[in-house]
Amino acid sequence: MARSLPLPLTPLAALALLAGCGPVERPAPIPAPPPAVAAPAVGLDRVMGHDAAGLQALFGAPALDVHEGPARKLQFRSTVCVLDAYLYPPATGGEAKVTWIDARTPTGPDLDRASCIAALARVERPKPKPHR
Repeated sequence: MARSLPLPLTPLAALALLAGCGPVERPAPIPAPPPAVAAPAVGLDRVMGHDAAGLQALFGAPALDVHEGPARKLQFRSTVCVLDAYLYPPATGGEAKVTWIDARTPTGPDLDRASCIAALARVERPKPKPHR
C-alpha cells in the first residue's frame, strides 16, 4: 500500500489550527451586587414598637382611639398631617405595640411617615395644670 503524503498547509490554515491551541480568554466574572440592606426609616423608630403611652407622651392625646378585637388604632392630627398608628399585642402576649403606621395630609393624599412624625412631635401642646 502506498503511503499518502500530507498536503502542505497554507498560512491561513495553520493559523486556524493554532488558534484553538492557546488559552481561551474569558471575560472577568461580574461580581454579584451586595445584598440589599433595608435602611432604617429615619424617624419611624420614634413610633414603631412603642406602646400607646409612649405615643401619647410624644404626640399628646389622640384625636381618635379605636379598639377592634385585640387591635387598636390611635390617630394623631395637626394642620400638617394625620398619623394612624396601629397597635397589636405580641403573639407571646403583653402590651400592644405599634406595628404599622400610615400618614397623609389632612385632605387625604399620602405623606412621608417620618415627616409626619416630625411635624406632630413639634406641635405645641398645652402644659398640664398643676393640681391644687
